[in-house]
Amino acid sequence: MGPIELDLAGSTVAWVFPGQGSQVVGMGHSLYSTYPSVRELYDTANTLLGYSISELCFSGPSEALQQTNNAQPALLVTELAHLEALKQRYGGSFDSPLYVAGHSLGEYSALVAAGVMSFADALRLVAERGRLMQLAGSSIGRPTGMSAVLGLGDADLTPICEEAGVDIANLNAPGQVVISGPLDALEAAGALAKAKGARRVMPLQVSAAFHSRWMRPMSEEFGLSISDTTMRPPATPVVANVTARPASDVQEMRTLLQAQTYSPVRWVESVQYMASEGVQTFVEIGPGKVLSGLIKRIIPDAQVLSSEDLLA
Repeated sequence: MGPIELDLAGSTVAWVFPGQGSQVVGMGHSLYSTYPSVRELYDTANTLLGYSISELCFSGPSEALQQTNNAQPALLVTELAHLEALKQRYGGSFDSPLYVAGHSLGEYSALVAAGVMSFADALRLVAERGRLMQLAGSSIGRPTGMSAVLGLGDADLTPICEEAGVDIANLNAPGQVVISGPLDALEAAGALAKAKGARRVMPLQVSAAFHSRWMRPMSEEFGLSISDTTMRPPATPVVANVTARPASDVQEMRTLLQAQTYSPVRWVESVQYMASEGVQTFVEIGPGKVLSGLIKRIIPDAQVLSSEDLLA
């Protein structure tokens, strides 16, 4: 299939990068085989990490790729591989978006795309984030996780979460909210949500209660790594998960990245903000089309494209 005809020049485009859960064995392999610059990206990552992240992405096994400490660097590399391939294939159409944003882990890909961090620095930081989050999940002393609640708004869920003792983790789309906490408390919250009218409650395949109060201890140690990472003002505004607004300076970005580990991902508001500022086309850059589906529910009349289709 040849390149899709694109007219993305101008100031109505946002690039968005997916988060953990989008990883799949085989991701990036065809791009590695096709584009020398993508091959260089993966090879550099292998050297920096001290193990073959490319082999994990391309061949698995799936159980290893799903582990938080592996999934996070694997997704960062693959998302930036998709961006590099798009630039190689479409040239000037992938020069400068109006905004960039990423969902959770995807925020780091957005920061690299905006020139805030180098690829090498972001990879080191994400590898440490994944390591600490994996450790945090096993050190809490009771099993924790996350569940998606469908068909109930956050206003209805807030008192339920308070009663059950869990936190709202992701505000993904209208009627799609993810909650986070101990498994027994999640079960109680799920039962309360169904009694309140939730259509479905689905446990997610994650190893810990991400974006919740249970991540606060790891955030302190992670903050030291963030402080040690070189960051520059963004060339393109980056809409932050924590505030659903662009961060104004480097120090604010550092603070927000630390807070992001235990704060809700305000994805609905982030997409609404970008649309209100003139974004009409959202390009999801990375494996899968999770964000594309969410954006279509948030802004039904937006044009939504995925790198998977654009690079097919």
